[in-house]
Amino acid sequence: MKEIFLHIWYVLQRELKRMVSRPLYLTASIGVFLFCMFFFMTLMEKGAAEKMPMAVVDLDQTSISRRVCHEMQATPSVDLILITNSYSEAREAMQQGYIYGILVIPQGFYSNLASLKRPRLDCYYTNAYTVGGTTVYKQMLLVANLASGAFQREVLRKKGMPDDIIMNRIQPIAIDMHMLANPWGNYTIYLVSTIMPGILGLIAMMLTIFAIGFELKSQTSHEWLRAAGGDYTVAMIGKLLPYTVIYLVLGIVCHLLFYNIAGFPVNGSHERLLFGMLLFIMAMEAMGIVLIGLLPTLRDALSIGALYGMLGFSLSGFTYPNMGMMPAVRALSNLEPLRHYYLIYVDEALMGAPSTAALPDALALVAFFIPALCVAPRLHRALVYQNYPLK
Repeated sequence: MKEIFLHIWYVLQRELKRMVSRPLYLTASIGVFLFCMFFFMTLMEKGAAEKMPMAVVDLDQTSISRRVCHEMQATPSVDLILITNSYSEAREAMQQGYIYGILVIPQGFYSNLASLKRPRLDCYYTNAYTVGGTTVYKQMLLVANLASGAFQREVLRKKGMPDDIIMNRIQPIAIDMHMLANPWGNYTIYLVSTIMPGILGLIAMMLTIFAIGFELKSQTSHEWLRAAGGDYTVAMIGKLLPYTVIYLVLGIVCHLLFYNIAGFPVNGSHERLLFGMLLFIMAMEAMGIVLIGLLPTLRDALSIGALYGMLGFSLSGFTYPNMGMMPAVRALSNLEPLRHYYLIYVDEALMGAPSTAALPDALALVAFFIPALCVAPRLHRALVYQNYPLK
């Protein structure tokens, strides 16, 4: 046992020297991660999209239409940058990408409203930009409903009806809505808490592929195995240990930033969430071993690894619900470690579920070590015989 630890130390020393001699890859990956963290944390400072540009085509030019414009401008989610009486001008602005939505107030809107003829407000929005278009649409719908309710209230007040009866007539069913886990509706919490660990896992997998593949490409694998005493397992532990520690430290920094500084909710256990991140990092490293073992060519393994890692963001379910995917795609999503880390995050951080709820996904992350063990004989032979295509 003492000899095993000694050889692990030899491999670890060797790897640290290689990291220092070629610091670009490690520092670049850490730099990319820190840049992404800064970018996503400042992407939506208020937690949701705000000041989405839109236009109002006011063909009525009355006090009521101006009131609608005022109410629209008062909402924080939109910015009314254009008020015009020309629909063509507003449509051209939308086609050029300056605005995301158009609210058209037709001519005779006030007179039809006063005579109870049920006038119509036309809303146009572009869903080419999903967040912008959806935000503008919601605000146009909200202002239209508020304007309708306000007019009904004034009419009923003039008829002498008391306010409590008025509200019962305008809104006969009161909705008492409670947002669970994220009561602020902060989109950053859903986005950043999964995408940043996903980027960290992607970097871990790509650096694992590079660290092993570069030994094959530079034909130094014999030196690596000699430092490990010829033991493949010792060689892998000594090589990946410093990277795992670095990525775990970055994961802890993420955790502290999200849940201690930014105030993201954690309704469960911090320790289990961090343990899930460690399992996720090691699972991504295991997939890096699988890819370089199956494709012992550095450029091929890196290309397939990038594709595999990026698919994880789509299949994990934090942007598009997993239950809405096709059954075949939903089954394939289980082959992505990020899917299981996301479920652990939901159970621990958002739902505060008991530890048994996250256990199946933790075991699923451990199961990613199995293909790495299966590919070990093939990768060991590649390291021994250095069967790397030089051309």
